[in-house]
Amino acid sequence: MARPSPGRASTSRVGDDEVVELAGMFWLMSDPTRLRIILACLAEPSPVGEMAERIGISASLASHHLRLLRAARLLQAERRGRQVLYAVTDGHIRSMLSDMVDHVAEGEAEGESAPPASP
Repeated sequence: MARPSPGRASTSRVGDDEVVELAGMFWLMSDPTRLRIILACLAEPSPVGEMAERIGISASLASHHLRLLRAARLLQAERRGRQVLYAVTDGHIRSMLSDMVDHVAEGEAEGESAPPASP
């Protein structure tokens, strides 16, 4: 059996509270609109209006989703003058999302078909 890497928590020691928190984060990211928002904030900090326009939703809907994403610590907000910019600043979240985006791109490059999108 493989041992966990030094400095990494063993998944066998993940408590019930942590499992519930992880499930909540994955549930938040399972919504395509919220995932688009997170990915829009991955490359560079984005203000609500620009982000909403880029992904094709209203600023009020974007703000609603941003509130949920901030509460789950998936995004952070920083005020710059009159604007609030949202960004993925946590290295764990950045790394996981970047790796997943790369994983999907590899499958497409190899000609694998993606699973059907849910309605």
